[in-house]
Amino acid sequence: MPGIEKPILLDFPDSFETERLIIRAPRAGDGQAVNDAVRESHENLKPWMPWATTIQAVEETEERVRQGAVRWILREDLWMLLFRKSDGLYVGGSGLHRIDWSVPAFEIGYWVRTSLEGKGYISEAVAGITNFGFGVLGGERIEIRCDTRNIRSANVAKRSGYTLESTLRHDSWATDGTLRDTYIFGMIRPEWETLQKANKGE
Repeated sequence: MPGIEKPILLDFPDSFETERLIIRAPRAGDGQAVNDAVRESHENLKPWMPWATTIQAVEETEERVRQGAVRWILREDLWMLLFRKSDGLYVGGSGLHRIDWSVPAFEIGYWVRTSLEGKGYISEAVAGITNFGFGVLGGERIEIRCDTRNIRSANVAKRSGYTLESTLRHDSWATDGTLRDTYIFGMIRPEWETLQKANKGE
């Protein structure tokens, strides 16, 4: 059966670039930059991100960053930090989560700091991470999931070429205490390959 039996033995880069972004694994010392962006964006993140319901101390964020670095090495979760090339500003977070190496299959999550909303950074990051997931990691399927009320997140998935496959009704609790419905967008390798050819004008 195809798939990857020992992902910890996989060798792949922990950093890559898109037009405006450096996208890389978390590293020791990133806690301050991440914490600053989360604090700035707390009110916008709180409705959608369970980890943003409370504001962490910098020390707690640094601990989370270092745990993220360990999980990257173990190939358990590929949290990715987005930095702007022009000045090194931390833009937001993304990555490949809920990994099933036996397929391989991944889920992309994402958020952008409030002051940089609407500038296309997340769409750019999703395109880059999608290419990384299929082109570098040999993925067969990538999902994007979001609350049906999170219109901006859903629009990113649509713009990025993902197909709305289903809606899970009352599948989990939202941060406001209500049961949420969740969109599941998906892309499979043949669709990605078709997009690559279209982008190259083939």
